[in-house]
Amino acid sequence: MVVNVSEAKAQLSKLIDLVYHGEEVIIAKHNLPLVDLVPHRIKGKRVLGVFEGAAIVPEGFHNEDEDFNALFYGKSS
Repeated sequence: MVVNVSEAKAQLSKLIDLVYHGEEVIIAKHNLPLVDLVPHRIKGKRVLGVFEGAAIVPEGFHNEDEDFNALFYGKSS
């Protein structure tokens, strides 16, 4: 089924239902096919920890530096 953009806007819910039930829907502009309306397919499970070990946090990263803090907060008395 080929529908123009304006018709697709007006009947989106109906078109989604048709695609969900196996119908092929193509959205066109000026009778030129632009996009296919297809059901969502899960690409697969996400892989956690892909970047594990990619960044190294140096020792003392969380230690405060008085000179550095003075730049932001002013000198403490």
